Amino acid sequence: MHRGGGVSEATVRRLSNYFRILEEMEREGVETIASETLAERYGITSAQVRKDFSSFGSFGRRGLGYPVRGLRERIGKILGIDQPWRLVLVGAGNLGHALFHYEEFRRRNFSIAAIFDSNPELIGKHWEGVPILPMAQMGRLVSERDARIGIIAVPAAAGQAVADQLVAAGVEGILNFSPIKLREVENVFVRNVNLSIALESLSYSVTAHRKLRPL
Repeated sequence: MHRGGGVSEATVRRLSNYFRILEEMEREGVETIASETLAERYGITSAQVRKDFSSFGSFGRRGLGYPVRGLRERIGKILGIDQPWRLVLVGAGNLGHALFHYEEFRRRNFSIAAIFDSNPELIGKHWEGVPILPMAQMGRLVSERDARIGIIAVPAAAGQAVADQLVAAGVEGILNFSPIKLREVENVFVRNVNLSIALESLSYSVTAHRKLRPL
């Protein structure tokens, strides 16, 4: 399973942050922005901003700044969030429930069209009108609802099997919250979100900082 191609993941992450900064500036009534201002808001150099933009062609004429709305729309199109995306969620436990109700997904044109779980006590229930379905229906529902991205929110022991089933159903991207490294499959893009690793990184930083502080 691939992580993506052509442009680095770090560049794409910065584009997402540019998009959010531009949204904020548009709400403030700002109509034009220079790369220096965008860089200052983000905390990077203007050269980095221009380099990121150059990866996707011309964004404007040097010295004139960028129209805020037009730049936001251009970046949104590059990120693909100018169109609606249907997702499927696998795992109706506590994490799955939190992800389903995460409002930012809806704001970015991502909607969860179906939920799957293996727990018979959950199957048949609905979250805001979306049914929790048995795993056996995944192949049919992914095709019927044109879901191109799957979210995995299951324990590590089930993560790879769920990923295999999503790939067989035809998804092209997987957002993996299961703490497991998935096998690579051609033309399937994966982003891993391991909450434990993120916390361990923070605990390391806090511990290291404390050791450096004078008594």
